Amino acid sequence: MEFHIDLASQAVNLEKVEQALRAIDPAALVDLDQDGRTLRIAAGLAAPELQGLLQATGLSLATGQVMQQPSVCCGGCGG
Repeated sequence: MEFHIDLASQAVNLEKVEQALRAIDPAALVDLDQDGRTLRIAAGLAAPELQGLLQATGLSLATGQVMQQPSVCCGGCGG
């Protein structure tokens, strides 16, 4: 699932987030939008699990900041 997280003015340690995610989902992807405010994550987690994981890495997140994006899967790869 793909998620966008509005960081507002928080700094994020991408390496720490990536390590925590990959411990659960080795195929997870993490990046920071050019605006520096939006963390984008693709991982096999539900929003509450992801929010807890991100909070464990030091981010302060309110309910609603972890926004699941609509699926863009076409099913063509069988995944």
